[in-house]
Amino acid sequence: MTPARPAAWPWVLVAGVAAALHVGKLAPALAVLQAELGLTLTAAGVLLSAVQAAGMLGALALGALADTVGGRRSAIAGLLLLALASAAGALAPGATLLLALRVLEGVGFLLVVLPAPGLLRALVPAAQLPSRLGLWGAYMPLATALALLLGPGAMALVGWRGWWLVLAALTAAAALGLWRGVPALPPGPRRAWRAPLADTLRHGGPWLVGLAFGAYSSQWLAVIGFLPSIYAQAGFAPGATAVLTAAAAAANIVGNVASGRLLQRGVAAPVLLTVGFVTMAASAATAFALPGEGAGAATLRYAAVLLFSAVGGLIPGTLFSLALRVAPGEHAVASTVGFMQQWSAAGQFAGPPLVAAVAVAAGGWRVTGLATAALAVLGLVAVAGLARRR
Repeated sequence: MTPARPAAWPWVLVAGVAAALHVGKLAPALAVLQAELGLTLTAAGVLLSAVQAAGMLGALALGALADTVGGRRSAIAGLLLLALASAAGALAPGATLLLALRVLEGVGFLLVVLPAPGLLRALVPAAQLPSRLGLWGAYMPLATALALLLGPGAMALVGWRGWWLVLAALTAAAALGLWRGVPALPPGPRRAWRAPLADTLRHGGPWLVGLAFGAYSSQWLAVIGFLPSIYAQAGFAPGATAVLTAAAAAANIVGNVASGRLLQRGVAAPVLLTVGFVTMAASAATAFALPGEGAGAATLRYAAVLLFSAVGGLIPGTLFSLALRVAPGEHAVASTVGFMQQWSAAGQFAGPPLVAAVAVAAGGWRVTGLATAALAVLGLVAVAGLARRR
């Protein structure tokens, strides 16, 4: 489809980053919330993962809903829901309401990000689509890095409630920009919302891209999520820990952008996925198992973490492009992305506890690379299935 407005597609990226900021906003606020609301470490962990509940339980259904009502309308509604939930969270008197609002934010997040690849396909020429999808794949690491860098400063000025309100205002502005900047697209054939859901589940392609995305996201969040704790145990200052973790998250953007350019130049998707998974396995093993102490060993370990995140970024950008190809039809693009997101949410929910359990059993982080390598092998199994389908 010829794009109706050349400047429209960046608003889709803005919407994705604005939505993902709500996923990442809690990490830098955990210590403040524990002190102010009296949360235990377990309760803080539940609050951190609650935003994934909607993805684990309902991403496929929400994707089918987005396919039915239209991507633009779904994304605007999701941004407004995020803005309202974040503003309400700033007024929450305790953890119970905040927890419920986090689940609601998870719904809003999905309503924004699930239809985004389909929107991009409608707004950009086909020749530019792989590079635009590579940029889209960077929305989560970019938002994570921004939240880690900006959150502490914002909360020092206005507190965590002010941080929630600032993000509510930014998200409302993104909704306005999307409404004004992205034209209404012609409606497709009318179908019941069950049709895209059923068609997605009947086809093998969505299952394979979902498995691959789950294997990727479980590794990435486990390694990046535990970096602050690992560095704190090693005696790093809190400021240095925040910068190092944000840089590691931001490195993922490199791979996402590169995936789009490489796909556009004709590199096969299974090749990019294989490189990503193999590199993640090898670099994680290096980062956690490398012997020695001192600045030199620490530098090598951190370089391995940067490689893990940067080359691993080839995977999400490639999978978003593949999702458009393996979807059972134009009517089920958001449903396919939703199914992929459901696997991703499950991986993010299960990956960190798995890695933590391995570290506890081993008495340290040195064999953590074995757990991430097992997840990488699972991803390679999915890649082999996708290669056969091609």
